Amino acid sequence: MSVLVVLEHQSGKWNRMSFEALAAGAKLAALLGTNVEAAALGEFSGSVNGAEKLYVLKHELLNAYTPDGFTVALGQLIKQLNPAAVLFPHTYQVRDYAPKLATRFGKPLVSDVVGIQNENGSVTLTRQLFQGKLYASIKTAGAPQFISVQAGAFRAEAQGCAASLEAFSVELTAAQIRSKPEAPFRESQRSVDLGKANIIVSVGRGIKEKDNIAIVEQLASALGGELAASRPICDNGWLPMERQVGSSGQTVAPAMYLAVGISGAIQHLVGMKGSKIVVAINQDENAPIFETADYGIVGDLFEVVPALTEEIRKARS
Repeated sequence: MSVLVVLEHQSGKWNRMSFEALAAGAKLAALLGTNVEAAALGEFSGSVNGAEKLYVLKHELLNAYTPDGFTVALGQLIKQLNPAAVLFPHTYQVRDYAPKLATRFGKPLVSDVVGIQNENGSVTLTRQLFQGKLYASIKTAGAPQFISVQAGAFRAEAQGCAASLEAFSVELTAAQIRSKPEAPFRESQRSVDLGKANIIVSVGRGIKEKDNIAIVEQLASALGGELAASRPICDNGWLPMERQVGSSGQTVAPAMYLAVGISGAIQHLVGMKGSKIVVAINQDENAPIFETADYGIVGDLFEVVPALTEEIRKARS
């Protein structure tokens, strides 16, 4: 019984969260001692790494998304494969049809999962409650399990060879689709997509004044990274809202996240917990951010940041 990961694409372009779901699928498969397979619906061209096989579900009624069409098509594939678990990226589209699909199999959908662990030989899923204030451990029985993974919770890294493609014939009629396809949901356009940044330098209220942000901006420039902020900075209008990281902002998972003058409120940590390396600079040694940080500097940011920027510039010159 394999782990099946349902990938999402739009106009032939993979949603980046699909690769995070693949990473979660690989972790779950390792715990179960099985392999990873993937599925994609509708017309697209391309390949994917991290799965042994990619099932391509093609039908003219799948080219435009409908919850009925996707549910029927995936239901047929799942019945044939009988996977141990079905994983999805927790996108707007998945939120629409995945509960319906899980219900068809008499199973719950464990949504927004941020962790997968092996506890005493049993797989346990972790999800957040109340914007990350609490964590719930969930165990489900029987196959298949239906799981969606939260953005940024699993770091997407291309591994393994390209999956072999296998066409899957779908039996679907127009009468089974009860809704009329509309234009796909599109988030408002941003001048910067922090989700694609490899390095992020984020500033918090410890910066004190808007004019002081230039100090942190210089550090971001020296590192070749993007400038971001916690909510108070954006609420004050010191930086645009599109640069906010947190539960009400963007969710990010860069290779390095440098938090400057950020105390580490849970609402902010929710948005950057998937970062590979976290570096914190704060003068309060008891700041919660240090519990998350891999490296911490206790000191005045107005002394530490300029000195750090200068040394980075020297090293790169």
